[in-house]
Amino acid sequence: MVLTTEGYGCPKCMLGVDCATACGSEARWQDMKPMDFDKYGPGGYTGPARLRHLAKYHVRPGDQLQMVYLVTRRQDAGQYRLMPGDQVSIESIADEDLDRGTLESGLLIQPDGSITVRLLGQVQAAGLTVPGLRDLLEREYKAFYDDPAIDVTPVRTNTLAEDIRAAVGGLGGFTAQAITTTVMPDGHIRLPGIGQVSVQGFTLEQLKREINLRYAEVVVGLEVEPILTQQAPHFVYVLGQVGLPGRQEITTPTTVLGAIAASGGHLPDGNLRQVIVFRRAEDWRMISTMLDLNGAIRGKRPTPADEIWVRDGDVIVIPDRPITVFGDFVRQVFTEGIYGIVPFGGFSFNSDSLN
Repeated sequence: MVLTTEGYGCPKCMLGVDCATACGSEARWQDMKPMDFDKYGPGGYTGPARLRHLAKYHVRPGDQLQMVYLVTRRQDAGQYRLMPGDQVSIESIADEDLDRGTLESGLLIQPDGSITVRLLGQVQAAGLTVPGLRDLLEREYKAFYDDPAIDVTPVRTNTLAEDIRAAVGGLGGFTAQAITTTVMPDGHIRLPGIGQVSVQGFTLEQLKREINLRYAEVVVGLEVEPILTQQAPHFVYVLGQVGLPGRQEITTPTTVLGAIAASGGHLPDGNLRQVIVFRRAEDWRMISTMLDLNGAIRGKRPTPADEIWVRDGDVIVIPDRPITVFGDFVRQVFTEGIYGIVPFGGFSFNSDSLN
């Protein structure tokens, strides 16, 4: 079978192993079949189009999030309820002296939620709908008028949403509506108007829903869109028989062999048949596995099942080969130990020496 790369160079005839053809088991070199290794031609240096690296990303401490605030002036359900900072206009056909506020400058609802009107003094307005405030004033004024004919007109509403957006960074332009925050070690962030929010373990969609539900408890017409701008660093730790043991940052999906390569590769005395990976599970209990990467390194296993993806925080240990361990034992005991201090020649095992 001759395979060709359309539009580029000469026809190719190559053999290869595809783990997808192994029916769930590990493929061997004898499973080689014709395969197109130049499918993308010169464009192959970028690699094929891949599926996303993670099904869902979960927020964790150290992540940097940008919160973009948008005042939508939209309420999804129910009637709008007045709140401190809103302005209304109150008019009465029965007596113009009862009028308060105008369409240009309304009567301000005070921080305690009240307004002050003639004859009645302070009246609680916050929490009421516009028709509700009108009905309340009608009932109270009937002590003075047979038909007070009160009308309430909203002049400026949803002011808390504007105040929160102003606290974020001003009212001008898209960038002024965003703040950047870092997830603290305890998994929380703090946001204007609602304070502390626990975000650790949320996906971005779950985080958006949580934040907007929290804001909906105190304000309407405000929508927040969280954006992950920077991930917390991800590290694995490679120890033992490698060129550069220590901590390695992983910025892309990485396998065990990739982590070993980033650590300077394995040393000749490394036991690749018993590579250990220590890992923390979701509840932080310790789990571990032992991998045999010797065949992969030596080119004897084309699709090694032991070549697994590493996870943030993994500890990879390449131990000494058994022969090296035995050699160290011999050196420590027979060369540097008691026989090194008092060699065999210093003893006589004849009968005279035993008397």
